[in-house]
Amino acid sequence: MATVRTRFAPSPTGFMHIGGVRTALFAWLVAKQTNGQFILRIEDTDQARLVDKSVEHIINTLITLGLDYDEGPGKNGPYGPYTQSKRLNIYKEWANKLINQGRAYTDPYSISEIEQFKIAAKNKKQPFLYRNIRPINPPKWREGLPLRFLSNPKHYTWQDAVMGKLSAGPEVIDDFILIKSDGYPTYNFSHIVDDYLMKCSHVIRSQEFIASTPRFLNLYEALNIERPILATLPPILNNDGKKKLSKRDGAKDILEYVNEGFLPEAIINFLASLGWNDGTTQELYSIKELINNFSLTKVQKSGAIFDENRLKWMNGHYIRQFNIDVLFEKVKLFWPEEAKNYPTDYKKKVLTILQDRLKFSKELTDLSIFFFTEQPINLNLINENKQLSKLSTTELIQLLKNSYDHLLKSNFKLDQLIINLNELLTLTNQKPNILFSLIRIAITQVKSSPGLADTIEVLGKEETLSRLNHTIEALKKL
Repeated sequence: MATVRTRFAPSPTGFMHIGGVRTALFAWLVAKQTNGQFILRIEDTDQARLVDKSVEHIINTLITLGLDYDEGPGKNGPYGPYTQSKRLNIYKEWANKLINQGRAYTDPYSISEIEQFKIAAKNKKQPFLYRNIRPINPPKWREGLPLRFLSNPKHYTWQDAVMGKLSAGPEVIDDFILIKSDGYPTYNFSHIVDDYLMKCSHVIRSQEFIASTPRFLNLYEALNIERPILATLPPILNNDGKKKLSKRDGAKDILEYVNEGFLPEAIINFLASLGWNDGTTQELYSIKELINNFSLTKVQKSGAIFDENRLKWMNGHYIRQFNIDVLFEKVKLFWPEEAKNYPTDYKKKVLTILQDRLKFSKELTDLSIFFFTEQPINLNLINENKQLSKLSTTELIQLLKNSYDHLLKSNFKLDQLIINLNELLTLTNQKPNILFSLIRIAITQVKSSPGLADTIEVLGKEETLSRLNHTIEALKKL
């Protein structure tokens, strides 16, 4: 096809999960690299499962991640409306075409009657197929009765842009519902009509639809329309790679990640890596590089493992690229409450020494809290340290007293503090992992922090010495 037109067609039934957004991204990349169009279509024909404000959530997610669509809700195009519940007359028109061709019939059976047919098939040890119970003289189709496709079972071989050559026999093709009794079409029918009318060149979707593809091919033929390029994406697996990622495995709404301070560019980079590799060892891509390098032929067939730690690593990389003023603006909502009384310059100093440790903005709250308020003394941190736990209380107190006395003479400039701390190692005849760990715990009440000299410089002389003294007094009470 001359013009590439891809689509993302979610159902507004809840949050935007990882798999859905990856599908949107891959479809967006295919369109952008050919100067084509990317369409957003809302598939809301399952009225019982609709969740309030899901459409707004879907749109907000795409906009937040920079996946701008060319046509869709709020962006009128030549093939709208782009919400399926507003296209019911279109589906009825196409349903009547199938009726007139003898390829659709009214399903007159009640639920109890169908259940009896299933029991009969089971007793005969046969698979239950609707095409085996077609009514001889079905009633004329009218609203309130389901309309079913009259299939023509046959063998199919087709090319999937990701999975390669696929095939299926006639046994998997059955009559399926086109229009439900509530007047709404099924996905099996509506998406085929819409993709054709909206001139979609590619249909990119998840692996769950492979089993239904032969039925779709049968319907394409019945409607006498050319099918688009089909591309099936591999599933996203949980961290151990044993099953498909789900809420139980910690899968979150994409906007939850954004609200925690994950950057859209990092999320996009991470999602692109879930099942796609351009054959190089490169792991970090700009949006422009993704558009230029992406290809459906490089999407893997096997499942992609969702590793949140890798997302954090990627996000941390992007954080380290910002100058401090840009980063300060991005993390402004994540300072602890206690930071509100501190000046901007002080907070920028804190952020500067935390930047290399920060993986996502929400971490700033806990990582920085001790810079703004002295934390409750927790002597268990000393006991939990293998090296420090070997020292007696008297030895711990003496080390902290020596540290207090020596730092008291310092001008608390970074270069001088580095010298002072090294002098303390000689004076106490201790190793850095013992002495520095003890000082760090005494002034921060955490196991790890930025460089000790950097931390002390930001805290300042008065605060540092005060905290050392408080820990000494706490140890004396043991």
